Amino acid sequence: MKVLSVVGNRPQFVKSAPLSVALREREIDEVVLHTGQHYDPELSQVFFDELGLPEPDYALDLHTPEPAPMRAGIRKAIAEAGPEVVLVYGDTNSTLAGALAANDTGIRQAHVEAGLRSGDLGMPEERNRIEVDRLAALLLCPDERAAETLAGEGVPGRREVVGDVMADATLKLAPVARERSSLLERLELEPGGYLVATIHREANTAQPRLGRILEGLSGIEGTVVFPVHPRTRAALARERLELGGNVRALAPLGYLDFAALASQARAILTDSGGLQKEAYWYGVPCVTVRPSTEWVDTVELGANVLVDDDPERIAAAATEAQMPAELPQLYGDGHASERIAEVLVTLRP
Repeated sequence: MKVLSVVGNRPQFVKSAPLSVALREREIDEVVLHTGQHYDPELSQVFFDELGLPEPDYALDLHTPEPAPMRAGIRKAIAEAGPEVVLVYGDTNSTLAGALAANDTGIRQAHVEAGLRSGDLGMPEERNRIEVDRLAALLLCPDERAAETLAGEGVPGRREVVGDVMADATLKLAPVARERSSLLERLELEPGGYLVATIHREANTAQPRLGRILEGLSGIEGTVVFPVHPRTRAALARERLELGGNVRALAPLGYLDFAALASQARAILTDSGGLQKEAYWYGVPCVTVRPSTEWVDTVELGANVLVDDDPERIAAAATEAQMPAELPQLYGDGHASERIAEVLVTLRP
């Protein structure tokens, strides 16, 4: 059996690592296509290098987040490689382009992280999720809540609850990251003595939201380490915005350095969906600078707080952030990749 895996951004590279191993173990031939959605070397090639991923069979190198050119390139790869299944991850434009290209060519599409919803149709990611799920033949859900959402929407694809592949990667790689990375020593940071912030979503890199978020970060007591995404870096320059004296801006980090940094922070402030989950698995409280989240369980448990772009709430939540006493298992047990491979085997013609 042959599978075409479509990846294009930082979280997708990480998610694909344990799944690639599981596919090989089940003797599934994987063809990897990198759309080039993230083309900054620190957000792309570094993951192939650090995680030991095979070089992609197809590298579109488009240097654009637009789905249309990706869709055309993926269609061409499908025609050349002849996969039985196109595998897409998450909610990015690369995900949407892969799903549309599979639909164009009549190839079955499998969606990893199917059924997630934030309820905010103003987010491009939310619209992508809905469209990709509508087109998927196989819906690989991280939990029962996601499967129930799809059932309620009447989505026609086959639903399978498999757990979260990001849990697989986090549980395996976080200890390795803390052992191998010397970032904290280089930055002269003590575990638990700093906070980490990541801001990259399109809505949060426009004014006035970006300025309000930065005001909130500046109001936090203590050091906030801020690896700056290329989109955010461009917005800071464009809007001539300055960071507070307590905010230490860094260039984007490799996966292992970032995992070591985030997993030993006092708290994490983010607009990333994936990092909200990782924070929970790390045992680090999270403050989410969005009005909604796909990962509502973390909020219901009190491990994650939604503050939107309110500067005072951002600063207060960061100060008060703490993990609940009990941490039930969320989003899988670290074996989602094996389950996905087992399900894919059942699709053999």
